[in-house]
Amino acid sequence: MDMSSKAHEFNDSLSRAAAGLRLYDTASRTVSAFTPIEPGRVGIYVCGATVQSSPHVGHLRTTLAFDVIRRWMTKLGFKVTLIRNVTDIDDKILDKAAAAGQEWWERAFIYEREFTAAYDALGALPPTYEPRATGHIPQMIDLVQRLIDRGHAYIVPDEEGGPSGNVYFDVESWPEYGALTHQETGTQAADEQAAVADRMGPSVDAHGDDKYNPTDEADLASGKRGPRDFALWKASKPSDPPTARWTTPFGTGRPGWHLECSAMSRRYLGEDFDIHGGGLDLRFPHHENEMAQSRAAGWGFAHRWMHTAWVTQKGEKMSKSLGNGLAVDAVLAAYPAWVVRYALVSAHYRSMLEWGDQTLAEAQAAYERITGFVNRAGKALGWQPSREEVAARSADQLPADFVNAMNDDVKVPEALAVLFATIRRANAGMAGGDSHAEQDGLLRDLLDVRAMLDIFGLDPLDPHWTRPDRGETATAEHAALDALVSRNLTDRQAARTAKDFARADAIRDTLAAAGIAIEDTPEGPSWQLEG
Repeated sequence: MDMSSKAHEFNDSLSRAAAGLRLYDTASRTVSAFTPIEPGRVGIYVCGATVQSSPHVGHLRTTLAFDVIRRWMTKLGFKVTLIRNVTDIDDKILDKAAAAGQEWWERAFIYEREFTAAYDALGALPPTYEPRATGHIPQMIDLVQRLIDRGHAYIVPDEEGGPSGNVYFDVESWPEYGALTHQETGTQAADEQAAVADRMGPSVDAHGDDKYNPTDEADLASGKRGPRDFALWKASKPSDPPTARWTTPFGTGRPGWHLECSAMSRRYLGEDFDIHGGGLDLRFPHHENEMAQSRAAGWGFAHRWMHTAWVTQKGEKMSKSLGNGLAVDAVLAAYPAWVVRYALVSAHYRSMLEWGDQTLAEAQAAYERITGFVNRAGKALGWQPSREEVAARSADQLPADFVNAMNDDVKVPEALAVLFATIRRANAGMAGGDSHAEQDGLLRDLLDVRAMLDIFGLDPLDPHWTRPDRGETATAEHAALDALVSRNLTDRQAARTAKDFARADAIRDTLAAAGIAIEDTPEGPSWQLEG
């Protein structure tokens, strides 16, 4: 099939709304129209976890932000390939494994499974593929050799003049260095938001802990030619186990941190791909170095860069190094996973997200408003649309203001405002009406609400949230209780409409005796457990 045929094929599958998608690019610092390299297809590479210890909620933000971006692109009709890597070897993994008496690969796999469980608990779709760094050593060695051959890398000799195992990228050989962050010296901030990031503490990997200190590389070897040169390959340390050493033409060692993503993105997405994503703190040096080494190798690499801001507590970035991390399992023991996901995706992906009781209380209130409406609407109609019907609702059928908000750099807060406006309108029109026109309007609103929620991964009737093995209040038990309470609220509303206030009060008192508090709001009654 030639390119014109492919373009025609995918143009037929795209929604009309797809033409309006605009996204921010870190390199240009502008929001611009998104046009994929290949019509109808989108390739995304997202930096994943460094699996040296348990995940905290700050680690999950980037994953969930790109989950929403992917879901929206899919709703627009694009076929999305999303690659999310696992860094399963680095200094911290080796050091912590040794301290714990573990094999390094054993430790990496233990915590890889913890991250996978956290992704699943919060409803993140699995990536198209999730490669491990250690599974791509040959591709990394080939890239290092390619950079040496092209004059952009050099081997540091050992005392006898042979290869030491240390290989550095020669920044002076690549005049375009700094194209991502626009840094002249390699230390000045690229923009106001990044300056805030730089002031907030050490450079902390969005998926691990402190990963880069500007003095680390300078102290590695006396043969390093320039202060900005960075390690492509690192000579083995005496403490490194034999299983963490690879023999290469430039000496025995292991890959530098920046090398892996360049090799793996090319392996699965090609020399040119659409979007590279990660946390804002990865912008420099990690992504700057990735861009330099990939383009110096002769590849086009990522055509757009998207970075998520991080989660903060009391103004400080959430990280283990600062002692303010909240373990995912602890948070999920206290709050339903739906509520935690809502809290993490409800802010714009480029805005800092302050984590605390208020954030979670707002997410819990959103859950009650949303599930209350979905259940009441289903009862008024006498049925719920199937998941297939919800998924089949195209972007062109959704409210125009919602589409415009999502197409404008995925502005989730504005899109959620449209969702709640739809709920308010439907609640107002639900009382007492059963005409055909009113039923049709309610069905349309219910389909819109659930389809919009599905883009955020938050449709409460998605089997993910109703699985009985979840063991949380947002699962089957909570849904059953909500259904029973909502039926009582419907009967109470009918009694009030008929001016049978004695029956309405009796229903309220029965619910109160069961520990359920009722609140009448302009959007309709809501309930919560007392205490």
